[in-house]
Amino acid sequence: MNFLEVKQVCKTFHPAADVSVAALDCVDMVIEQGDFVVISGPSGSGKSTLLNIIGGLDSADSGEVFLDGLCLTGLSEKKLCRVRRERIGFVFQAYNLIPVLSARENIQYVMRLQGQSEEKCEQRCLEVAKKLEIDDLLDKLPNQMSGGQQQRVAVARAVAATPALILADEPTANLDSLSAARLMEMMELLNRDEGVTIIFSSHDPLVINRARHSIILQDGKVTADERLA
Repeated sequence: MNFLEVKQVCKTFHPAADVSVAALDCVDMVIEQGDFVVISGPSGSGKSTLLNIIGGLDSADSGEVFLDGLCLTGLSEKKLCRVRRERIGFVFQAYNLIPVLSARENIQYVMRLQGQSEEKCEQRCLEVAKKLEIDDLLDKLPNQMSGGQQQRVAVARAVAATPALILADEPTANLDSLSAARLMEMMELLNRDEGVTIIFSSHDPLVINRARHSIILQDGKVTADERLA
């Protein structure tokens, strides 16, 4: 059984009454557990749309998405919320940290939603923060941190709740080259040590060159799908 499978997924947007834009056109792909994947392609190729459908943040017009054998297509919003909370971590280009919460509180947020104990939340928070070298920032608010530090807090939040899958949408887009390189090193470490499957959407060569599985989208179609290692 494949860890993640996308079958014939199509998505069309209608920005105006007489205008249709095919964001995804019969997309098929298979992702193995523990994979380190980049979905690349030019702007407008459907990368973010595909990630949003895989993560249950958007729905396909047709086709199916399976995660560990569970068909996400057609699940109720309540069941999708549970899958997102327990199985999927998200890292966004804009960080999406809660501004009034400290780094510690942001990292522990999903674990608290899962009902984990205070002791376990703190232990796991410290463990992940040390790996990402942000353990000295845990009492700071987002506006007291650099962009690179905020993105590492966002990654810590995504991985702290031990998801099976992390979806990272253009995570290096707002970072300088040094911060981006350090972030990718740390995400490779998490992939190796935690065994979490990570899928990036990106057109950043830094991300593309580090991936072990490359999928290229063009005009909503998969034009290349290659395992590099």
